[in-house]
Amino acid sequence: MSTQRMPVVFISHGAPDALLHAHDAVAQWAEIGRRCPKPAAILMISAHWEERIPTASLAEAPATIHDFSGFAPSLHAMTYPAPGAPALARQAVALLEEAGITAVLDPNRGLDHGAWVPLTALYPQADIPVTQLSLIKNGSPANHLAMGKALTALRWEGVLIIATGSITHNFGWLDWSSGAPIVPKAQAFNDWVTEQLSSRNVPALLAYRAAPYGAEAHPTEEHFLPLFVALGAAGEDTPLGFHPSLAYGGLSMDAYLWQGNE
Repeated sequence: MSTQRMPVVFISHGAPDALLHAHDAVAQWAEIGRRCPKPAAILMISAHWEERIPTASLAEAPATIHDFSGFAPSLHAMTYPAPGAPALARQAVALLEEAGITAVLDPNRGLDHGAWVPLTALYPQADIPVTQLSLIKNGSPANHLAMGKALTALRWEGVLIIATGSITHNFGWLDWSSGAPIVPKAQAFNDWVTEQLSSRNVPALLAYRAAPYGAEAHPTEEHFLPLFVALGAAGEDTPLGFHPSLAYGGLSMDAYLWQGNE
């Protein structure tokens, strides 16, 4: 076990075309990559993979999954050819099982856009082994916080835990035209989350649906749940926030870095 504790990262990954259009956010993702010690491996948790039981991928060469349509052909042509991390997948499942959380392995699940889009900015060389771990379908924020707590030991093994989703995710708030005005409700909830994370107010975050615009920010929960995995893994660390402008008027691009030993 290393004496260095790796960071934990949460990224609002934006629309699939973030690499083409969300230039300020992508620049900040690259900055997060520069601030982290180079990991031995990466454990990705994305809003775009949910299973009844937490599932980790054994893929030796994870495929780049283009799980979207209607975007530029150049986006569909992008690949992220990182090596897989099957040993890390097994280790993550073992840690979850030790914590009383049933978990399983998938033989070949690739990287969805919630994983490979931010990874392209964080580690463009695609030379760090990576495996993806699913969310729990219909799981609660508390379920996912417990997952993160179970995985925190990986931080002493050179593993960078990256969770991606979105601080706001209401398509009704989005204006796909350029220069869309900011939706006040989206900004208000975004600011509320920043305040709670800065003060480590985990109980308030767990009850976020009772906060102003919380339920409206997330008509479904899957894009907010990765934040709780990151919170659980981060423990008592205080995050460094990155706050690029909201995309399409109402889609948060905020990111957080819990810096470990750095």
